[in-house]
Amino acid sequence: MNRTSIALLLALAGAMPLTRAHAGEQPAPPAVPASPTPPPAVAPDAVAPAAITPPVAAPTNPDASASAPPANSTEPTTGEPAGAQVDQRTQAEKDYDALYGTPGQDYNPVADSTLPAAVEQQASYDPWEPLNRRMHTFNNVVDRVIAKPLAKAYVKVVPRPVRLGVGNFYSNLGQPISALNSLLQGNPKQAAQAIGRFAINTTLGWAGLFDPASQLNLPNHSEDFGQTLGVWGWKRSRYVELPLFGPRTVRDILGLIGDAPFSPLRQVQDDPSRNFLQGLQLVDIRTQLFAVDSMREGATDDYALVRDAWLQRRSYQIFGDRQQKKDDSLPPYLRDDQDDPTVPANAMPGIQIVP
Repeated sequence: MNRTSIALLLALAGAMPLTRAHAGEQPAPPAVPASPTPPPAVAPDAVAPAAITPPVAAPTNPDASASAPPANSTEPTTGEPAGAQVDQRTQAEKDYDALYGTPGQDYNPVADSTLPAAVEQQASYDPWEPLNRRMHTFNNVVDRVIAKPLAKAYVKVVPRPVRLGVGNFYSNLGQPISALNSLLQGNPKQAAQAIGRFAINTTLGWAGLFDPASQLNLPNHSEDFGQTLGVWGWKRSRYVELPLFGPRTVRDILGLIGDAPFSPLRQVQDDPSRNFLQGLQLVDIRTQLFAVDSMREGATDDYALVRDAWLQRRSYQIFGDRQQKKDDSLPPYLRDDQDDPTVPANAMPGIQIVP
């Protein structure tokens, strides 16, 4: 081999890089460009992460999906929307809270929409109050000195059956006037009942000392001309307190004058007998007022108490009995219409009222 061939071989050998194969080593892998760290290898039987869990198909029944709770939910099925707070109270606790309110919550009875409308009480019409108060003081003195001691002695001496007979007697004497005023008020049925009571009690009841008419289911009504004027339209009248007669209104004073000529006691010609009967009636009326004496003793204003109570009772006598006939839901004790223990015109001895 000549020099030219050797030089050519050396040139070719320098142009080609010397590999590891020529040095007895394994060839290096080809260079790979830098890339992010690959995810760790997952075993074939491992559970797939939640992020790559395939979506579950929605149920075809929308009602079932709305009512069924989630599979991992521990709350009971109550039909309430998701996230709503479940009421853990018992039925007894719910009833208690409905009556008295939930503990920890403020209750305002004024703003309670479930309460009925407030009752509007009519104010007392008393423009003559200063004069009426002086007359009330005078009547209290007469009552404390004369009327009340006589009534206590009457109760102590006279047995109760006799006192009941006396009360029945005077109640029976008022039936003719009640019958007349019932007719004037346009109530013939009530007038017939009053006449029937008077006839039965006067005959079978020994002049009214007994009350067989009540056993025959004939109700006892007490109507006067003052009530008749109220039914005719005189609804509001100013309050007046008369000496010895006590609470009245201007309307009821005219009613006393209208009833006086028809009283059976006015037909008694013997003055001593008539005065005795009238005085006994006053004592009997005072015994009926013992029930309200204890209430009056604790009153801060006795005059206002007597005035307001009398006016309310009088308003019920005129208008309440007509309202109760339209409303049968009233209890029996509110539908009871017994005689009001006030002094009638014919009960004052020696006083003749002529219209």
